[in-house]
Amino acid sequence: MADFVGALDQGTTSTRFMIFDHGGNVVARHQLEHQQILPQAGWVEHNPTEIWERTRAVIQTTLNNANLTSTDLAALGITNQRETTVVWNRRTGRPYHNAIVWQDTRTDRIASALERQGKGDIIRHKAGLPPATYFSGAKIQWILDNIEGVRHAADTGEAIFGTTDTWTLWNLTGGTDGGIHVTDPTNASRTMLMNLHTLDWDDELLALFNIPRAMLPQIKPSCAPDPYGLTRPEGPVGGQVPLTAALGDQQAAMVGQVCFAPGEAKNTYGTGNFLLLNTGHQPVRSTSGLLTTVCYQFGHDRPVYALEGSIAVTGSAVQWLRDQLGIISGAAQSESLARQVNDNGGVYFVPAFSGLFAPYWRSDARGAIVGLSRYNTNAHLARATLESICYQSRDVVEAMHHDSGVTLDVLKVDGGVTANQLCMQLQADILGVPVSRPVVAETTALGAAYAAGLATGFWASTDELRHNWNEAQRWHPTWTPDQRQHGYTTWKKAVQRTLDWIDVG
Repeated sequence: MADFVGALDQGTTSTRFMIFDHGGNVVARHQLEHQQILPQAGWVEHNPTEIWERTRAVIQTTLNNANLTSTDLAALGITNQRETTVVWNRRTGRPYHNAIVWQDTRTDRIASALERQGKGDIIRHKAGLPPATYFSGAKIQWILDNIEGVRHAADTGEAIFGTTDTWTLWNLTGGTDGGIHVTDPTNASRTMLMNLHTLDWDDELLALFNIPRAMLPQIKPSCAPDPYGLTRPEGPVGGQVPLTAALGDQQAAMVGQVCFAPGEAKNTYGTGNFLLLNTGHQPVRSTSGLLTTVCYQFGHDRPVYALEGSIAVTGSAVQWLRDQLGIISGAAQSESLARQVNDNGGVYFVPAFSGLFAPYWRSDARGAIVGLSRYNTNAHLARATLESICYQSRDVVEAMHHDSGVTLDVLKVDGGVTANQLCMQLQADILGVPVSRPVVAETTALGAAYAAGLATGFWASTDELRHNWNEAQRWHPTWTPDQRQHGYTTWKKAVQRTLDWIDVG
């Protein structure tokens, strides 16, 4: 039996390939960034061809560096940025347009029109989502309506859609030569087009966006004992390895954090923040601005659902300090700069660059820095940026408690920002509960590997995966209750200053 499982993690800013052993330890990895294309304010795009090229490169480099071949891999799983939308020609393999990224807000008029027309409640009831620019359905409609020839191609079956799991899987299994066109329920549940109960595309929802069913991928379980397909020998893997798992990145992190029981939660800190709570086999309807989503479906078992709080801008706010303001040279410097001051100096930064996601869902909001005086320095802004990550997470925790009644005893965390010690201490202080980071902090790839390995028997059960989980570090709250309440009250005032900035027709 092969000794390892591979996981492709196609994220918002980069693509990585990781190889794990039976203990869930990282054996090898390679990662490459791709370009962030910003054609105009509020628009965010990726080049799908560049993403595929990066996918090929990271797989080949990882295998070569580890002196491994396809025969060493028992299975391969994919995890991905979820709502980012690719439409391409199944005959030529060429995308009709750049991928429209989940952060993109060009579809705000589509979303607001659905709400005005009273269609929002249909989407909430069937898909578990509010009509918002975040999700794929309106992005597909925009491409169909605005890119010449695409609607005709979709009607004739030539133009097909996928999120980046579908795009990379199609290419890995042959592309124009027999590529498999599939997705899983976790990704499909982010489109506004899938019925949460049937786990199938819903004709009424498709009609709202005028999207032909024929352009959509087949929905198969997240963990597929019958593989989606095999990698091609002429492809980057260099042999035939079964592709047995696909999970949206945040759901993959739930699997990687072994949050298999109702009430277990994790928060992933990446480009944005994504806090998920396992709610078991019944979808829980939110009244507090959270999303009802599929957490995973293993084989033919009943799906497991989650409540999710999606925050658009957290880690990317630190990138903004680096790339747009130039006050830091790298993400790690945000911590050293912020440590130069003992508090935020009265400064609050709400990074609503693409509106506010959970729990507000306000596409009219835009970023604001408030409370400035001559006293403040770039160190106060750096600290306010780290605090904004933590305050936005608290907003979601408060909403989650309101919807589910669950009070967190500890928050499991993962993702790149968890390397920032000050940010994690601030998170414990702002929430008032301990924050726990596992040994393997990049749990999105680990979760995809776990699901792929479960499908082939590489791991026998989820109990075996629980034994692999180990804590690397824990942060305990140090703020007084009065500090915590004052900070959060002022944060809520700052959020109010961002609203009603953009006119959404």
